[in-house]
Amino acid sequence: MMRSTTIDRRSFVKAAGIGFLAALTPRSLMALERSDAVYASGIRTADGSFAIATVTERGEIIDEVTLPARAHGMAFSAATGKTVAFARRPGTYAMIFDPRNKGEPVVVSSREDRHFYGHGVFSPDGRILYASENDFDGNRGMIGIYDATDRFTRIGEFETYGIGPHDMTVSDDGHLLIVANGGIETHPDFGRTKLNLGAMQPSLVLINAATGALIEKQVLPAEWSQLSTRHVDLDGEGRIWFACQYEGRRKDLPPLVGHFAKGEDLSFVELPEETTRRLANYVGAIAVNRSEGLVGITSPKGGASVTIDARTGKVLAETAIADAAGIAPAREGFAVSSYDGDFLSTRSDVAWDQHIVRISQPTRA
Repeated sequence: MMRSTTIDRRSFVKAAGIGFLAALTPRSLMALERSDAVYASGIRTADGSFAIATVTERGEIIDEVTLPARAHGMAFSAATGKTVAFARRPGTYAMIFDPRNKGEPVVVSSREDRHFYGHGVFSPDGRILYASENDFDGNRGMIGIYDATDRFTRIGEFETYGIGPHDMTVSDDGHLLIVANGGIETHPDFGRTKLNLGAMQPSLVLINAATGALIEKQVLPAEWSQLSTRHVDLDGEGRIWFACQYEGRRKDLPPLVGHFAKGEDLSFVELPEETTRRLANYVGAIAVNRSEGLVGITSPKGGASVTIDARTGKVLAETAIADAAGIAPAREGFAVSSYDGDFLSTRSDVAWDQHIVRISQPTRA
């Protein structure tokens, strides 16, 4: 079970210390004091530059860390307090910082024959950072392995046993890496162009985190070969939830959300037809609220967020949010952002990017 969000904010303040607090503006200090939780998300600022914003559950920006280019997903280590922002595909940087202090960030670059896919995850002890990467000349998905105890030196890599890996996570015990292979071939010579939409190979894989050996590979049914598996999260029972983006015909109504556990076949959630249409065949982010047994998804193309009962698969709520972007667990339900500057009840003069990460507390039980 997740800790209370009040402890979340208090632990952040305690860990940050006097130096961090002294550097904040009075307005930011007040926002932090009133907050129940603390998050981080990529933003595009009013002048067109990019940054990571530390933000309260009300959406009030506390602090910003400048980025060299647009970011996409992030990872947070509850063990060390480190947060990583990954470059948007086909970017080649990852920036690591501690949102609780003003220390100099560490910026690492991908290998010359690799690029980042925008996502990664820390091992539960915070000693290893795993990043989804592309071996673009070999057309292979890879996991870059970085030593978080040695300024994030790259120390190896594993295959993802598929192409186009996007989001990934790790089991609570640290033994399994869970990767969503989107199945889409790309190459930096062609920017963000998708090169194989007629021959996609989406899959979800379980990999031994110590050896890189393939433990299990779930390939999507042939009729949904154009259903790109993109994002994943874990519920309190260790069940893997995944969200998809469809590259087929607009009039199709593909299943967009599903779940499975080790040794089980994939199960898709049967969303109401109206809900599927509202999502516009595209789920941009997924998050699990473990304490409430909820799964949340957003669709920037459909302009909506949807809350699902993790036990029954029933849709509990649908909210119209123009350009809905990131989603993360909140004290009640989910914190949702938008490209249009909204973060729950607050609008800022920024464009929030696609993902939110909750920081300063353990994200797992």
